[in-house]
Amino acid sequence: MKNTVALSARVLALAWTLAPALGGTYSRSQNIVGSGFYSAFNFEAIADPTHGRVNYVSMATAQAQNLTFASGNTFILRADDHTVLSDSGSVGRSSVRMRTNAAFTTHAAVFDIQHMPQGCGTWPAVWETNESNWPNGGEVDIIEGVNDQGTNTVTLHTAPGCSMPSTRTQTGTSLQLDCDTSVNGNAGCGVRLTQAQSYGPTFNADGGGWYAIERTNTFINVWFWARGATNVPSDVRAGGTSVNTANWGTPVANFPNNSCNFPQFFDGNNIIINLTFCGDFAGAVYPQSGCPSTCNSFVDQNPTAFTNAFFQFNSINVYQ
Repeated sequence: MKNTVALSARVLALAWTLAPALGGTYSRSQNIVGSGFYSAFNFEAIADPTHGRVNYVSMATAQAQNLTFASGNTFILRADDHTVLSDSGSVGRSSVRMRTNAAFTTHAAVFDIQHMPQGCGTWPAVWETNESNWPNGGEVDIIEGVNDQGTNTVTLHTAPGCSMPSTRTQTGTSLQLDCDTSVNGNAGCGVRLTQAQSYGPTFNADGGGWYAIERTNTFINVWFWARGATNVPSDVRAGGTSVNTANWGTPVANFPNNSCNFPQFFDGNNIIINLTFCGDFAGAVYPQSGCPSTCNSFVDQNPTAFTNAFFQFNSINVYQ
């Protein structure tokens, strides 16, 4: 009898480990739509920390050069697509990097995105981090990819001491399990999505879709639903005043706290949206991308190649 009880306890513990993290109900704290992006975000005209061939501009410059504009329920963030740059010059292609004024700990956020940047040399990202305390404040890459290669990858980056189990309840494929930024060139602990529509030209051809994140003290989950998917939760599609993440199904990426104390490794994080070119990631893998020339030279000499290098957001809803 004792052996049976002990075995049952072990089975129950394993089942708890493998079970999806239970979600919760959240109320909307921010509804960012159209021109509301200008008040919710700070434009960061800074040198690119990832060494990209980019020139991040201020809000005034972005508006003057039509790199951002809002119309009704639409907000566009895009790259300059008309300037030929000098290969010997120090200034890269003009683009935008935006950070929310508010920072978030426990929260859910839904990103309704109609279009994302595509093209050789591009490196778009939607992510959350604490820039002033990086990497100690943690980082969650919700959307990230380069050069139109493959599907989206969701990744955590942390200080040493945070790792993920190999077996988790998610639809994506686990990559490196150590989240430490000093391991393997800051690869982080990533999860590669399986849906072709999750990134780049295929995402855009499908009319985009919804990405969502839920962060608690015990787990971080990310979901993706393509625009044409039949299983989009009604509260995600509606973008209403509350959501219940317990009804969202299995996430594409699940990061449990088995070997990572989230309150220790993650501070209040801002949402960042940016588009850079080449640099530490897109530039490093460019020779294997099937793209022409070298990354920097292609970005410099082919402005019209970046006509489709833009984000189109229908909304961002944050729930707490």
